Amino acid sequence: MSETKPVVLIAEELSPATVDTLGPDFEIRNTDGADRAQLLPALREADAVLVRSATKMDAEAIAAAPRLKVIARAGVGLDNVDTKAATQAGVMVVNAPTSNILSAAELTCGHILGVARNIAPANRALKDGEWKRSKYSGVELYEKKLGIIGLGRIGSLVAERMRSFGMEILAYDPYVTSARAQQIGAQLLSLDELLAQSDFITIHMPKTPETIGMISDEQFATMKDTAFVVNVARGGLIDEDALHRALEAGTIGGAAIDVFSSEPAVGLPFFEHDRAVVTPHLGASTTEAQEKAGVSVAKSVRLALAGELVPDAVNVAGGLIDEDVRPGIPLAEKLGRILTALSTGDSLTVVELEVAGEIADKDVKSLQLAALKGVFTDVVSDQVSYVNAPVLAEQRGVESRLTTTPESPAYRNTVTVKGATSNGTQLSVSGTLTGPKQVQKVIGIDGYELEVPLATHLLVFRYAGRPGVIGTIGRILGDAGVNIAGMDVSRQPESGEELAMLTLDSALPAGVADEVGQAIGASKVAGIDLED
Repeated sequence: MSETKPVVLIAEELSPATVDTLGPDFEIRNTDGADRAQLLPALREADAVLVRSATKMDAEAIAAAPRLKVIARAGVGLDNVDTKAATQAGVMVVNAPTSNILSAAELTCGHILGVARNIAPANRALKDGEWKRSKYSGVELYEKKLGIIGLGRIGSLVAERMRSFGMEILAYDPYVTSARAQQIGAQLLSLDELLAQSDFITIHMPKTPETIGMISDEQFATMKDTAFVVNVARGGLIDEDALHRALEAGTIGGAAIDVFSSEPAVGLPFFEHDRAVVTPHLGASTTEAQEKAGVSVAKSVRLALAGELVPDAVNVAGGLIDEDVRPGIPLAEKLGRILTALSTGDSLTVVELEVAGEIADKDVKSLQLAALKGVFTDVVSDQVSYVNAPVLAEQRGVESRLTTTPESPAYRNTVTVKGATSNGTQLSVSGTLTGPKQVQKVIGIDGYELEVPLATHLLVFRYAGRPGVIGTIGRILGDAGVNIAGMDVSRQPESGEELAMLTLDSALPAGVADEVGQAIGASKVAGIDLED
């Protein structure tokens, strides 16, 4: 009797190379993932499912697949995959985070060239029977300044390519060290400096609450009136209404936009401008990118079904992780995110994970990966996984360390994420798991001892201890409609400085954290949102 092969369900059209990469070890089945009536029954016997963007792998679909071990998205985004439901079901989720970076970088370069030489409007005019050479006179790129906002993998590829045109590369990225920027051939500036000096500006930032609308009226007013703006990264980073106003007023020279706040996008007001070139989210739309994505996830499926380490896993499910270590993974990741928030924009040069207590003699490498993932989750545009986090650290010149000790006097186990910034500041956040329910708690920040159960929304501030501070903060938060759920305050007797950590029922509105800091003269203040 022959051994039953694992079933791999292909729910959307993928390249022949994808099937070839899977090889003969699996039973390949096909279904129309966009048709729920076909998809749900087909999932019953699937060990793995390969999707693109049309198949919705939500909680219902995951529940319909009792044998499912891995969901593979042949692309970068995971909007159509319920990663939380998959993790709870023990299903690994993988994608192809590097499949489209070259295509996206090349489209960015194409748009820079296109707006510089008015290719799109000149093409349209000529096809409409108009021969207007003088109207569509352009500019050379040679010796022009290109401002890159976000110097990750795509931003770095754009820098490398546009330097060959003789462009001077300026960059803004608070999480990239000057040494790394120098390697790329870029001069690091503040955002305002970059906007004021650049002839062309391209944005490559992650989409977070802080970066949505980061280019708006104020930023357009800072730019040269001849500057061109390009966005092939994420819709919403550029305020589309503000862009329309800038084009109407002639505040900027033009724009090239591939991504939009809401898609599909048609008939937006700024589309009417000759100086605005738009494309329908084509960053990953190349034959090569689609094939790379399919081949990449096929390799991941083979590894996952063999029980091996998967480089592009975006969650932790299964694998050779000690049962005593596993509960600490989400804690370490959240501590990493808190460390980044406390760095308040200064680039980290060192990230160290210290594990103390009974688990120190076990393999705790997964905790280090989780901490690194947390450090980069809110600051890079790439999808961060537990395995590519060290690569991101290396690319940004961040040294990663792991230390262990069996000594943990106050708690059974503790996890501490330490960081050093480029200006010499030392940071640390410690946490532990307590009780039968393994409650996640923060137990220390920068040498201050606390005990605060972790929550989604946090506020941390350090200030000179004196009466009335907490009352002032309560009033400001109350005026902003934010309720304090819990808090702890710690004091350094020598200096009289205090550090407080508040858990909040809702996210802080924009500007409230700064208002708190100014009102109490805080030496540090950070509003932290740990929402997935």
